[in-house]
Amino acid sequence: MVSKNSKSRKKESLKNKKTKTIKQKPIHKKEKPLTKKPSRKLSKKQIKLGKKLSKIHKDKKLKKDHKTQIKKIISHPNKHKKSRKKPSKKGFLSKLTHLFSKKKPAKLNETIKKDINPTKNNKEVPKPKYIQTGIKGFDELFLRKNAGIPRGASVLVEGGPGSGKTLFCLTTLNNLCKQGKKGLYMSFEEPEERLIGHMESFGWAPKEYIKKGLLRITRFNAIDVSRSIEALLSAAKKELLIEVNPVFFPTDFEPDFIVIDSLTSIASAFSGEESRFRIYMEQLFRYLEKNQITNFLIREVSSPSHIGTTFKEQGDAVSFLSDGIIVIYNVIYDSGERSAAMEILKMRGTPFKKRIVELTITDGKGLEINSNKIIKKDKKNNFNLT
Repeated sequence: MVSKNSKSRKKESLKNKKTKTIKQKPIHKKEKPLTKKPSRKLSKKQIKLGKKLSKIHKDKKLKKDHKTQIKKIISHPNKHKKSRKKPSKKGFLSKLTHLFSKKKPAKLNETIKKDINPTKNNKEVPKPKYIQTGIKGFDELFLRKNAGIPRGASVLVEGGPGSGKTLFCLTTLNNLCKQGKKGLYMSFEEPEERLIGHMESFGWAPKEYIKKGLLRITRFNAIDVSRSIEALLSAAKKELLIEVNPVFFPTDFEPDFIVIDSLTSIASAFSGEESRFRIYMEQLFRYLEKNQITNFLIREVSSPSHIGTTFKEQGDAVSFLSDGIIVIYNVIYDSGERSAAMEILKMRGTPFKKRIVELTITDGKGLEINSNKIIKKDKKNNFNLT
C-alpha cells in the first residue's frame, strides 16, 4: 500500500514540472531591428506644412528669447558690457536696437508696417470740395477752414418778396466769374436786360463776363417747360424715365454754377398736378447731382414754415429733396422799421453756425452779412420774422 505522503509528493512534483515548462516556453516576439525603418516619401503639401510649423515654433522661441534678454539688460545693464565704465544711454539703446534687429519674425514686421502706415493698404478718402460764395461774412458761417457750399449741392434760397434772394444769387455769380468759373442764371420771371442792369448798378461788369463766355443769363417760359414735360410723361408711360437735360439746359454751355429763378413760377405752371411737379423736381436734382453742378434754387415763401407758421406753400416737398436751405428774412420791428436777416437752416456735408445774423444791402458794395451780429429780441427791440 502506498502511503498518503507519497501521493501528495507526486502531485507537487507534477505541478512544479508544469510551471517549469510554462516558464521555459520561448516567447515568440519580433525583435526590433537595430536599423531604422525606411522613411516614407512625403508629398509637397506635407513638406510645406512641416516648414510652416517649424517656423511658427521658432518665432515663438525668438519672442521669448527677446523678452528675457531685454529684461536682463533693464535689470542689470552693467553685466552686458565688457568695459567697467558707467553705462551710457547710447550704449543701452544700441543694445536694445541690436536685439530687435536679430531675426525679427516676419509677422511682427508686417503688423508694425500696417500700424505705422495704415493708409497705404486702404483706399485714400477723397477730400470734400467746396464752392465759396465770396459774400462778405457768409463763408465765415461754416465751421471748417476754407469751407463753403459742397460741390454738386442743390441749395434752396428762400424768403419773402423783396428780402434779397435775387441779389444774394447774383453776387455769388459775380464773385465766381471773377475766379474764372462759369455761371448760368436761368430766369423764369425777369428779363435778361433788367438783371444785367441790376448787376451794373452795384458797379459789376456782367457784359464783360458774357463776352468772355463765363456768364450766361437766359429767360425761359415756365408754361412751355410744363407742357414739354407733360408730353414726355404721356409718351413714356414710366414717369421716372424722363430726360431733363434736353428740356431747358443749354447744350453749348457747361456751367460750374446754376441759379434757377424761381421754383415758385415753375410750380405754378404745374397747378393742380403736384405729383408731376414732384417727379420733375426729383429728376432735376438727380441731373444736377450726376453732373456735379452746384446750384441755387430761388423759392418765394410768404411766411417760413420752420418758425411756427401753419400755412403750406406750393411745392413744399422740394425742401426735403434739397441738400441745403438758406433763408433770408424780412425783419419787421414794432416801431415800424424794417431790416433783413439770414441763416443757414440746412447744409448737408459740412458743419455750420446755427444763428440768425444781420444782412445789409448798400450802394456800391452790394450784399454783406455780419456773421457776429445775432438778431435777438429785447424789451426795447421786439420784432417778427417773415
